[in-house]
Amino acid sequence: MAQPVTAKTTKPDFMREALNQARYAAQADEVPVGAVLVHENRIIAKAHNQTRGGRTYPPDPTAHAEICVLRLACAALGAERLDNCDLYVTLEPCTMCAAAISFARIRRLYYGAADARGGAVEHGPRFFSSPACFHAPELYPGLTERESETLLKEFFQKKRDK
Repeated sequence: MAQPVTAKTTKPDFMREALNQARYAAQADEVPVGAVLVHENRIIAKAHNQTRGGRTYPPDPTAHAEICVLRLACAALGAERLDNCDLYVTLEPCTMCAAAISFARIRRLYYGAADARGGAVEHGPRFFSSPACFHAPELYPGLTERESETLLKEFFQKKRDK
């Protein structure tokens, strides 16, 4: 699971792996959202939406990419807190995922496409600004935004065309 990353690895490289995970989700007929968790400039976990069930999870409405990657990272590090870790995800997290990110104490959150309808970071409840939030990560929205949006739009267009 862990992959060595060279010193020249950049944030867009991590996001490209999250985009690859989103493509795997689309191939499995899941909403194409992918996530990568990075610790000390190394990918320690990667996942995609698996709400319909997949290799790792049975059908589960909570198996969003963010939740799956947090579970895998906690197992890899043997810890419930991921305070020195950065999360890369292709879509603005929902309320459930934002709360999990807060509980895990993620240091930085990078995400691609904004989600005006279901997002909870810059949209909707803006979870990290709410009194219910105990920890807010540094936020970096818009990384590979266009590619993330395109994956989602193409996926849903194919669904509508069927």
